[in-house]
Amino acid sequence: MNTLLLATHNQGKIREFEGFLSPLGIALKSAEDFKLPEPEETGKTFAENAILKAQAACDATGLPCLADDSGLVIDALDGAPGIYSARWAGPEKDFKAAMQRVHDELGGMDGTQTARFVAVLALVTYVAAVMATNADTPLPFFWTAAASRASCTSNGTALANRKRNSL
Repeated sequence: MNTLLLATHNQGKIREFEGFLSPLGIALKSAEDFKLPEPEETGKTFAENAILKAQAACDATGLPCLADDSGLVIDALDGAPGIYSARWAGPEKDFKAAMQRVHDELGGMDGTQTARFVAVLALVTYVAAVMATNADTPLPFFWTAAASRASCTSNGTALANRKRNSL
């Protein structure tokens, strides 16, 4: 059985991915199984943050690692909260408070505002291939990177998807 590390401590997310992957013969381990810390998300995009998380876990364990980053993008707020969506919920992860902040920032909602939920998955391994797709690139594109531990940087392997359920 192949093993994949999911870079999360979220038990719900772990159960959900186990449901997707176990029928494929993939054993799932979590960041919690290895007592891995959550890396600081310093990227400027969902993809950069997903890659940062997957890379940190891959570097720490040597296992292929899948990570995600996601958030709410509101057009009337110039894309906010975006990559900061979880921060809007605060350390208590109170998403009701985050939605209240959205309402306050918008000055109320009249039904004309548009928003979307963005989710990006990144898969980092020490095998050399990159695949990414998003709403603007409906078909995947591939890019080759050097296959060495030293090259497992932002040029490492990444799989980005516009929706979690498009796996």
